[in-house]
Amino acid sequence: MNASASTWRFPRAFWTANLVELCERAAYYGSFIVLTVYLSRVVGMRDRDAGIVGALFGALIYLFPFFTGALADRMGFRRALILAFGLLTCGYGMLGAFETVLPVLAGLLLIVLGGSFVKPIITGTVAKSSDATNRARAYSLFYMTVNIGAFLGKTVVKSVRQDLGVANVPWFSSAAALVGLVFVILFYHPDRSAVRVQAPPLIETLRGMWRAIKRLRFLALILITAGFWAIQGQLYAAMPKYVLRLVGEGAAPEWYANINPLVVVIFVVPVTHLVRRWRPEASIAVAMLMIPFSALAMSLSPLLRGGVSFFGVALHPITVMMVIGISIQGLAECFLSPKYLEYASRQAPAGEEGLYLGFAHMNTFFAWLFGFVLAGFLLERYCPDPRILDAAAHQQWEAALAGGGAMPAAYAHAHYLWYAWALVGGLSFLALLVYVFVTRRLDAAGSSNS
Repeated sequence: MNASASTWRFPRAFWTANLVELCERAAYYGSFIVLTVYLSRVVGMRDRDAGIVGALFGALIYLFPFFTGALADRMGFRRALILAFGLLTCGYGMLGAFETVLPVLAGLLLIVLGGSFVKPIITGTVAKSSDATNRARAYSLFYMTVNIGAFLGKTVVKSVRQDLGVANVPWFSSAAALVGLVFVILFYHPDRSAVRVQAPPLIETLRGMWRAIKRLRFLALILITAGFWAIQGQLYAAMPKYVLRLVGEGAAPEWYANINPLVVVIFVVPVTHLVRRWRPEASIAVAMLMIPFSALAMSLSPLLRGGVSFFGVALHPITVMMVIGISIQGLAECFLSPKYLEYASRQAPAGEEGLYLGFAHMNTFFAWLFGFVLAGFLLERYCPDPRILDAAAHQQWEAALAGGGAMPAAYAHAHYLWYAWALVGGLSFLALLVYVFVTRRLDAAGSSNS
């Protein structure tokens, strides 16, 4: 394939890969945004149990691709992608068909396995379907497709949840995955030699992971920045339940979550230009400083007791503060993302930069584990499931959602859960300052001794 003939011409496998990626992202985010709501309302899990299951689901999605990439290379990309979308279709279908714990957990495992194949295959296809003349455009199209899929999935699911119930949301995801499967079968016929990712054997992956993780400097950076992503992960862990319990079924947590990618799309280019000459740690520090204020903004809705009118439209105080808080998150991400990998690469020993960059995104793995588990406990403490209220409190809760008075005492301090995340963000920012100070001293001492 001669990609240089035209910088916008790509083989059919490239366009098919992007199309099925759109389907996969729509399916994933469509269900992920309401996963903990589904686990509580449909499966009957307590908030803390739903948080633990959500933590494992979200975290393993980021861990498994390190291993499935090698398997996909051996199977061949076409066979592996057919397997992946078959697993996704069945996995989401099991969530729609069953309401008991074991089948649901089995369905989630199938989704994790299927999703973990998709990422290395699609990115490998994009890489091998382009060259130096058009690779930037290839990846820009790919990331645009990812965001379009995520945006569409969360947008459509709002109507599915409100009109058909959250139990039927997985059927939307199963249908989206099935569409992806059909497109793979009909149109994805790559030249296997042209799209090999040459993934390392499993034992080499494990050895590389161990070398990276046992380097304390690198591990510390991963854990510190995990604090950032743990707070952003509340768009999926705590925010949907918080909004639906305090605003009502007419609220749109799915649409609130879309504010984040919208802000990133608008501001990432100007922010990247702004910080192009900054030290990476300075840009990361700005992001880490902003993220606790996003959680703090979400906690301030009680200050707007009178409500807010925007161009004559009455907005719920929680809606207003969610929009502000999520917008701050998106802006903070613009400062973090362009510089994080550059900074992470500097923590690697000479000659192992590529290895360390491969594992730099493990911060999301730790963020999802920590963030979803803590979210479950915080929800139970400050914003409990209405089903566990006594009859009088439940009646008062229903009346409050209908505009007939105050929330019951169980929700008097619901906004406190955002104080906890503001504290996590503040501690992460302070930890980053200590990290930068210590590593600079160590580097200076090493330079003076050399």
